[in-house]
Amino acid sequence: MLKKYDYQSLKEEERQQLVARNTDPNNAIQDVVQDIIQKVRIQGDTVLREYAEKFDKVQLDKLFLDADDIDELAATIQRDQQRALEIAFQNIHRFHSTQLKRERTVETMPGVKCWREIRPIEKVGLYIPGGSAVLPSTLLMLGIPARIAGCKEIVVCSPPQSNGKINGFVAYCLKLLNIKRIYLVGGAQAVAAMAFGTQSIPKVDKIFGPGNQFVTKAKSIIQGLTNVSIDMPAGPSEVLVIADESANPAFVAADLLAQAEHGADSQAVLVATSTAIVDAVNTQIETQLTVLPRKELASRAIENSYAVTVGNLQEAIQFSNEYAPEHLILETDQWESLTRHISNAGSVFLGHLTPESAGDYASGTNHTLPTSGYARSYSGVSVDSFVKKITFQHINETGLQQIGSTVEILAELEGLQAHKNAVSIRTEQV
Repeated sequence: MLKKYDYQSLKEEERQQLVARNTDPNNAIQDVVQDIIQKVRIQGDTVLREYAEKFDKVQLDKLFLDADDIDELAATIQRDQQRALEIAFQNIHRFHSTQLKRERTVETMPGVKCWREIRPIEKVGLYIPGGSAVLPSTLLMLGIPARIAGCKEIVVCSPPQSNGKINGFVAYCLKLLNIKRIYLVGGAQAVAAMAFGTQSIPKVDKIFGPGNQFVTKAKSIIQGLTNVSIDMPAGPSEVLVIADESANPAFVAADLLAQAEHGADSQAVLVATSTAIVDAVNTQIETQLTVLPRKELASRAIENSYAVTVGNLQEAIQFSNEYAPEHLILETDQWESLTRHISNAGSVFLGHLTPESAGDYASGTNHTLPTSGYARSYSGVSVDSFVKKITFQHINETGLQQIGSTVEILAELEGLQAHKNAVSIRTEQV
């Protein structure tokens, strides 16, 4: 059952403690990850094979699968499963293809033209989780915008299964994306391998993908340690559901459990306008849990979750903005009046018939989203994540005459004479 809290009874410090999650106060995770990163940096493929045996319980002759292996595995899944992946591919592609837009040139003053041009990040690394659940949908969510952006090299890493391969669903997604190699490496070691490069795995410019706390910590450390950037901190999954008297408790419970079954470190939060709603949802959680194949994991996540009762929907949005959820679901008839008040959320699901699962798989939006409160400052993955926008400017004779004295004065007041001279030497000759 969800633990219960009353919003109006909570002090500021208590609210801050309540919204905090996936912290590492004793640096236990950081110490482990730093050790892994250092070993991968020095030992490369050798230690990757050792980690595969230690963590994935498999001995690998090679650290990758090529096109022939991928084709063989992709052929093992049924046609209806292939079709479902194709529909998801089409919807995700359709939504993301609108994001690549050329911007217009702006003449900021006569003779001074400025513009931006899009360039793809050349080498990107995609991490596809494969621990307690294999996620082919994540491969689509990352691979499609990478393809639309035009990235020249797409490196994919995912943990091997017990047979030393990947499953057919991931293989079929690789075929849809025209990616002809996948590296059999998981966890923090995969992040390190893509950041530094090994004998088998190429070094990349930017690393994408969700993962557990070890993967997320590795991405954060790598970003500070190297010139490799990351998409965002995307750790254990989370959902916050706002529900009022118009909500269906069975729907709410199903949405909470859909997030809880990801893993024991996932969090599902209910913000309700009455204790009666919380009680009804708790009853539904107990009923629905019994039939879930992953009920043990989901139960542990529910133990790590809670419900908050609020006086009205405005308070509910206020708490949600403090929490900054990865996924926000508004299970209320009044969702249209609430959306403009949402300031912190990764992705929002509106109304009673919009389950978060739709966004996870096939509606078209991206499911790689900021977690642990990072939705306060990060957006989810998009085509923009895979490109750089380079500024250009051109100044002609008229423009130099127009802007020259302004630049000279500003350079002089900052005490940067060479900056001033770079303008003066030109104005003297035109």
